[in-house]
Amino acid sequence: MATDIVILGSTGSIGTQTLEVIQDLEESHQKEFNVVGLGCGTSTDLLIRQIDRFKPDMVSVKGEPEKERVSRGITEDVEIRTGREGLNQLARMTNTGTVINSLVGFVGLEPTLKAIGSSSRLLLANKESLVVGGPLVNRKLSDSPTSLIPIDSEHNAIFQALETGKEKEVERLIITASGGPFLSTPLDRIEAASPEEALDHPNWDMGNRITCDSASMVNKGLEVIEAHWLFDIPYERISAVIHPQSVIHSLVQFSDGSMIGELGEPDMKVPIQYALTYPRRMKNDYDRTDLVNLAKLEFKKLEEERYPAFNVVVEAGKSGGNRPAAVNGADEALIDEFLAENIRFGGIARGLELVLEDLEPVEKPSFEDLQSTDTWARKKARYLVEQEIIGDR
Repeated sequence: MATDIVILGSTGSIGTQTLEVIQDLEESHQKEFNVVGLGCGTSTDLLIRQIDRFKPDMVSVKGEPEKERVSRGITEDVEIRTGREGLNQLARMTNTGTVINSLVGFVGLEPTLKAIGSSSRLLLANKESLVVGGPLVNRKLSDSPTSLIPIDSEHNAIFQALETGKEKEVERLIITASGGPFLSTPLDRIEAASPEEALDHPNWDMGNRITCDSASMVNKGLEVIEAHWLFDIPYERISAVIHPQSVIHSLVQFSDGSMIGELGEPDMKVPIQYALTYPRRMKNDYDRTDLVNLAKLEFKKLEEERYPAFNVVVEAGKSGGNRPAAVNGADEALIDEFLAENIRFGGIARGLELVLEDLEPVEKPSFEDLQSTDTWARKKARYLVEQEIIGDR
């Protein structure tokens, strides 16, 4: 019997690839999954095509204008919801199925909390759910039958590697990073890099925010925080290393010195499929890594002077409370300002520092506290830009 699937963020990079994986599995195996819900923001043309192909029972869009466009563009009998409550309804609609949260940003936290207890499995690509609300998510998971499986390639790799040993045998987690587009750029040129340069990722095809975060290495800082909450490993036993080829997606070192990693092409369809079909591994025709043809596998230290934002984010995670929410919200706002060419690339890291300096800490935040912090941090970041405190272009 096919498993019911809800995809939040169905028109984004992870969402579209998830639907491709579901379609690939359907063509090569018996029908494994039944797509019952799709959620997106404003990409209504793509959503209409997805509705026509997968025929879900319910979809959610940003607001009434998007709802009207979808209504005019479909012939299927589909329930159309809107906004925050629409996403929450999707997250709660399948009791025995799977919810895939591939939303980007703070908006993903509330649907994650709603899906826990309302679904059998939660497949998480929205790292902000754990970065911002790790204690809330884990507290709810502890009293729920819902199992959480990470989709992000790094955390999915760690998830797989951890199955080769016992929790008490784990010595450290090693998260790999491509280094992004500025790995070899002279340091004096990074400060004033253009949006086009920051979006030119060497290995991955991702959305604007994730690609910019890869350039600044904010994403790696967020992934360290996410790994801390996902795998219950102290920060001092989680490290990041530059691996330009993106073949080894992350590693686990065990107490006997053994190091277990997951290798493969830089293709998100592989971790997506593994998360969907876990614990089974199902045959596919995706590209295979040919070890003989690999010229080399390099590893380099993550340089603080090249990626100053990384330590800012990790320290926010270590300090805890509402600080990760502040750094995440500020980062989203600062990236928007950078892409609009209102600040230099170097202004992202400096802006994060200044936002955290002015934050009023809340050590055990509620969901409402996190919402308030997110709103405040975005406003503060925009204020820093408007007042030219972190410099214009």
